[in-house]
Amino acid sequence: MSISISHISKSYKKVNALKDISFEVEAGELFGLIGPDGAGKTTLFRILTTLLIANEGTATVAGFDVVVEYKNIRKSVGYMPGKFSLYQDLTVAENLNFFATIFGTTVEENYDLIKDIYVQIEPFKDRRAGKLSGGMKQKLALCCALIHKPKVLFLDEPTTGVDPVSRKEFWEMLKRLQLKGITILVSTPYMDEAALCDRIALIQDGKILEIDTPEAIVRHYPKAIYNVKANNMYQLIKSLNDYEHNHSVYPFGEYVHYTDRRTDFNPKELLQYLESNNLSAIEIEPTVATIEDTFMELAK
Repeated sequence: MSISISHISKSYKKVNALKDISFEVEAGELFGLIGPDGAGKTTLFRILTTLLIANEGTATVAGFDVVVEYKNIRKSVGYMPGKFSLYQDLTVAENLNFFATIFGTTVEENYDLIKDIYVQIEPFKDRRAGKLSGGMKQKLALCCALIHKPKVLFLDEPTTGVDPVSRKEFWEMLKRLQLKGITILVSTPYMDEAALCDRIALIQDGKILEIDTPEAIVRHYPKAIYNVKANNMYQLIKSLNDYEHNHSVYPFGEYVHYTDRRTDFNPKELLQYLESNNLSAIEIEPTVATIEDTFMELAK
């Protein structure tokens, strides 16, 4: 077991950031912690990387207790915080050499681990880190987190604010790192990224809602779900929310995801209701649930 968390709770004065959190991450697994801002993801990461101490509970990382053996954990893990935290007045090369020196290694010694990532930023090795684009900062931070060949890699919302192409490239890099035997725990507010993990934990208000594979979590969605579209999105959402039989109504791209309280729901009834609310060009089609739908249902 690479990460083991047992009944972890953490409070900041009157705010309960984490409430009785328990789960395990297998060695070599790519595990996702999925939830919105303020759900408790960063607090949990800081406890696991020995930057915070929990009020209650225990945890181990790479076989070491996060309190008693914190020095061993710091040598065994890589941590990429959500906010870019490298030295912005140092160049790319200087940052990388600095972090290698801290861990008593060299860039050359572990170059095989970062090669696929570093070749993309090498043309900018003499540029100051503060002058890099968001995607390049992300790649540099990942290189620095990997330079000492960690057993476990913690990535706290690594793709927030990064363009879609860089996000895709980043997840491809994570898959390659996983093949090298590194255990990866990544947090993200993006539900579409959850599908790229082996298993995920959905977290909201400091509580774990569900833990399973992305496929199993979607499969457990309890109701039939429909894509609904009309000529006026604002009026459509208002009308659906006012409909006496609605169970849930959520905007989803150009559609609204709708579920009904009744087991014998007839879309024709909903069509007639929407037409009576002066809506036109109405489309009502069954669709499959997503992780986002499941999260919203569990969080209700």
